[in-house]
Amino acid sequence: MKKTYRDDWRVIIEFAPRATRIPISALGFGGLDPDLIGTLDGDPFEITIAPRRLGDLAWVSMSDSLASRDVEGDYRRRCEEMLAELLRKPHVKSGRVVCTETHVCSHCDLGWEVLTAEEAADPANQQDEHTVEGEPVCCEKAIAEFRAERGITALAETGGAV
Repeated sequence: MKKTYRDDWRVIIEFAPRATRIPISALGFGGLDPDLIGTLDGDPFEITIAPRRLGDLAWVSMSDSLASRDVEGDYRRRCEEMLAELLRKPHVKSGRVVCTETHVCSHCDLGWEVLTAEEAADPANQQDEHTVEGEPVCCEKAIAEFRAERGITALAETGGAV
């Protein structure tokens, strides 16, 4: 059925400069501090922060899968720790941890798509008279697995009735 991959982990924080009048130097633009006199004042804005790669150990670099047995969990934990630390700052209004999710079929590795109610009702999209909403559209193995789990009659080409 559907496999989900999560990557591109990041922390998004919202600054509230109007509420706290953040000194520009607090943003840490090293070397420019003498030229950055004043405060940030205006509408809240967001900053996206990506965590350091799991495999970046400063003294050696390796793939994330060599550095961790739970890559997804370790990135999530690293981002949650970063967010907790950032939320302690008075000028950080709110924040969240986000990632990119990709869904693929466990049989054919194509992008995971299912029929909507309208698509399932359209004869042009039906495999047979038993096609229903939520049925995958990528491959016959996924359709067969979906139907077997729900007790729906199998496709005629893949073996007939259940």
